[in-house]
Amino acid sequence: MIKSIANRVWAFDLEWVPDPEAGRLLYGLPRSASADEVLQVMWREGGASDDDPTPFLKTVLCRVVSVATVERRVRPDGEVALHLMTLPHDPASREETDETHLVSTFLAAVGQCRPQLVGFGSIASDLRILVQRGVILGLEAGAFARRPDKPWEGVDYLGRGNDWNVDLKELLGGWGKAVPSLHEVAVQCGIPGKMDTQGNDVARLWLDGDLGRIVRYNQFDALTTYLLWLRVARFSGLFSDEGYAAEQERVRDVLRRLGGEEGGQHLLAYLAEWERLEGEVAAGRG
Repeated sequence: MIKSIANRVWAFDLEWVPDPEAGRLLYGLPRSASADEVLQVMWREGGASDDDPTPFLKTVLCRVVSVATVERRVRPDGEVALHLMTLPHDPASREETDETHLVSTFLAAVGQCRPQLVGFGSIASDLRILVQRGVILGLEAGAFARRPDKPWEGVDYLGRGNDWNVDLKELLGGWGKAVPSLHEVAVQCGIPGKMDTQGNDVARLWLDGDLGRIVRYNQFDALTTYLLWLRVARFSGLFSDEGYAAEQERVRDVLRRLGGEEGGQHLLAYLAEWERLEGEVAAGRG
């Protein structure tokens, strides 16, 4: 399972939507076509049906609209600090919501800080779309892309089988229909999964200009990924019972602190759902 925990861990999650510019270029659509019209063509070309009108599209055809990260950092004095970080900081800012800014800022931060990345489906999806979109946008991300001569000689985000990109989906998954979703695993662990927003809602929210709700949904997924990572790390023998409880309490402290700030009420809702699910699981398995 997980072999070690670095002094800096980033449990991250991305949200993306079909890119209207990709649709216009690939399908020869006019500039006068609205984003909504272009997306309808992209979904149709992607195999839309009555049962699935907005099918999952290749990540290379999508643009990144949000990145959320839970950072666990061990300070030099041994104290553990926890932070919830989000791009864009301001969903109303045109500069911060620009895809080039989002992707370049995150990749530069990863390259500079060199954290241990944790995701759910990150090898095949989240990191892959960052690389694809970085190339398409013409970015330079040498610090992120740098790879050691030998796997054991340094940080390698693009390699498999190392602990610099811990993909919980690969660790817990099986084959085909046996592969679990984040929601399916998390809820059974007493951790909130999907709440008031689903993945299929993101494109419509983006078209409607409701990026704030996308960011909140993104934060939920990052928090859920982090809490699931704690559980897998405990399973791997990297946290004692007391240590695991202390790590969970740090998350609760962050939720209470940020939830008390302006615009943070959704984090208190996440905390309440977490406490409810823990009670349900304890009652059902007690």
